[in-house]
Amino acid sequence: MREINQKRTKVRWKIAIFMWAAIAINYLDRTVLSATTPTIMKEFGLNAAQMGIVMSAFFWTYALFQIPAGWLADKVGQRFSLALSVAWWSIATALTAVSQGMKSLLIFRTLLGMGEAGAYPSNAGVTAKWFPDRERTRVSAIFDSGSKVGTALAMPFVVWLMTAFGWQVPFIVSGLLGLVWVAIWWAYYRDPEKHMYVNKEELTYIRDGQLKKDGLENTQPMKWYQLLKYRNILAMCVGFFMLNYAIYFFITWFPTYLVQERGFQLMKMGWVSMIPPLFGLVAELLAGWFSDHLYSKGYSLTFVRKLNLGGGMLLATSIAFAGLVNSAVLSIALLSISYAGLTTAACAIWSLPGDVAPVNMTSVVGGLQNCVSNMGGILGPIVTGFIISTTHSFTPALIVSGTATLIGALTYLFWLGKVEPIVPKTSRNLGKIDNHSINI
Repeated sequence: MREINQKRTKVRWKIAIFMWAAIAINYLDRTVLSATTPTIMKEFGLNAAQMGIVMSAFFWTYALFQIPAGWLADKVGQRFSLALSVAWWSIATALTAVSQGMKSLLIFRTLLGMGEAGAYPSNAGVTAKWFPDRERTRVSAIFDSGSKVGTALAMPFVVWLMTAFGWQVPFIVSGLLGLVWVAIWWAYYRDPEKHMYVNKEELTYIRDGQLKKDGLENTQPMKWYQLLKYRNILAMCVGFFMLNYAIYFFITWFPTYLVQERGFQLMKMGWVSMIPPLFGLVAELLAGWFSDHLYSKGYSLTFVRKLNLGGGMLLATSIAFAGLVNSAVLSIALLSISYAGLTTAACAIWSLPGDVAPVNMTSVVGGLQNCVSNMGGILGPIVTGFIISTTHSFTPALIVSGTATLIGALTYLFWLGKVEPIVPKTSRNLGKIDNHSINI
């Protein structure tokens, strides 16, 4: 039996590392196609518009399955939902190596989207269970920073594998990496109350620091679609849509931009592609720490969230100017600033589900906002592809992305209201009145 006054364990930070690794692998698998796009387009004879459709195919199923994935995570637990998600997308990634043309690429990309849909909603639910409110932004920054590491490391690693062994090998290697993660996660993860390595002191620290306590029971106070009558949910969805529209330029078309617009060779493209994500990684971790620091000093949750969201999205508008400059170095600098702004907003975006969701619905809210946001992922690659095909330039596409980030900033600053948990109308008998729904 554990001693009552023993030193508090830190298992929650090991859980954070697992979440980070899942997202890093997620984005490694997601961006393998981006890094291999010039080679695949040449081998299969695809033009920019056709490749834009292939890139967007992932987002159709990724967006469609967000809400079911969030519901499943809250219903059966994130241990199962995240393991299923990573296993599914890892197998789909490995199978992409057997593609024979546009049709098979479309099939495997849609399967990839189905699997990856569960990653962020599950991580949002794990964060709500495992961390006190005062640590939420840091943890969100940590696990979301995996997307920048995955994106940054993918480029030189994938280009090296592709040039040494062929474009198929990176898909196989990254798929196998995900399956290794699944085995370790399944053996180690449990909810806080059931985890063998968590002592009473850490569990008390976690639960006493939470305004609402997810996971103690499975009752959900409303249906997922009832969330859409709340102002904050709608603002979260629209704002995140605008962020994703811009950020998926980096995930899909950025390598091709460097090759076609700036004249980089493949290996140089691979290394330069690391720069914006690495800027974003540093910015996100600093923003997450600073946000939690301000909250611990007594600033309101609404203020600290909007500081990250509005400030980050305004900074991200620099993407609009990247295509207007002649210097490749200055263009990369502007794109790096934009990426840093997007990640500054992102750590707050992934804190919001835990902040505003009704009890036991954090993964559902995370899935809902990610569903709408990834409509931007669907539109972005297609619109960019057709703009390139029509104008033979990336400049108009970058201006459109900059406009989207400005709209996102205004959404978070003026449409998003007070950041606090949604209390359903059924809780009025407990003395809590819901004042934050709107008629639509």
